[in-house]
Amino acid sequence: MTHPIDANTIRAAAQRIAPHIRRTPLLRLPASALGTPCDVTLKLELLQASGSFKPRGAFNRMLSTALPAAGVVAASGGNHGAAVAYAAQQLGIPAEIFVPEITGAAKVARIRSYGARLVQGGAAYDDARRASEAHAAETGALMVHAYDQPEVLAGQGTLAMELEEDAPELTHVLVATGGGGLIGGCAAWYGGRAAVVSVEPEACPTLHTALKAGAPTPAPVGGVAADSLGARQVGLTMFPIAQRFVKQAVLVRDDAIREAQRRLWEACRLVAEPGGATALAALLSGAFVPPAGAKVGVVVCGGNTDPSTIP
Repeated sequence: MTHPIDANTIRAAAQRIAPHIRRTPLLRLPASALGTPCDVTLKLELLQASGSFKPRGAFNRMLSTALPAAGVVAASGGNHGAAVAYAAQQLGIPAEIFVPEITGAAKVARIRSYGARLVQGGAAYDDARRASEAHAAETGALMVHAYDQPEVLAGQGTLAMELEEDAPELTHVLVATGGGGLIGGCAAWYGGRAAVVSVEPEACPTLHTALKAGAPTPAPVGGVAADSLGARQVGLTMFPIAQRFVKQAVLVRDDAIREAQRRLWEACRLVAEPGGATALAALLSGAFVPPAGAKVGVVVCGGNTDPSTIP
């Protein structure tokens, strides 16, 4: 099946968003540093503007079209909302962000700090999504979807473009998955040149469920990473990319995610939110076992959390 995201669209996105985002660094660690079964290269996307990878897709969506006077609207568990609010502030347009009740205080505060109007309500991300769609229909504001728009996927794919440029030796890249925008963009960029591995909490098995079913399918939402990885189902745009290019989809327990957070702090003094530590949890817990000779990269995709919550 064809898909609208490829290396050319990702390169174009990179050029478009370059003035507005950070090229985040790598941290190369021996196996002994974190207790991993092999040396590991961390992509420190928690150092991105607004605290997660999300501005890549937000800026690309907003810079790819004419922006209406009503501004932009987004639904989010927190990180996407912060990214859209930040991008809107930088571009001088209004933003309205809808988040569910489970969104943490650190993320709510960050969204508000960028001057967006925040509406919090509903039990899960899907409730916020429906409210945001109604607002867009009523006002004409541009919808910036958290993961299911081609421009958003292409923007997220710029992370993988940077990673391959800076670490061309990688054979495997571990990516946390929620709605699938990040892993869809990354898998589209690599196109099979490296094995892209999806990592999800057992309590939010969205892509794992979809791949088994052969189509995007509603999945449970819960656990410690639900505010960032708690989409009800993966996006239609990313799914054919995942079917073709995501080599493996593994699940990790909440206690493994917490342990990954702890080790990132103890070894590197990095404060990762649960979703940001989820990909590393697969390597630490044995949910992903690297083959002999593997060169493994891990995306640490977000750091919007209260440091006092690190185990």
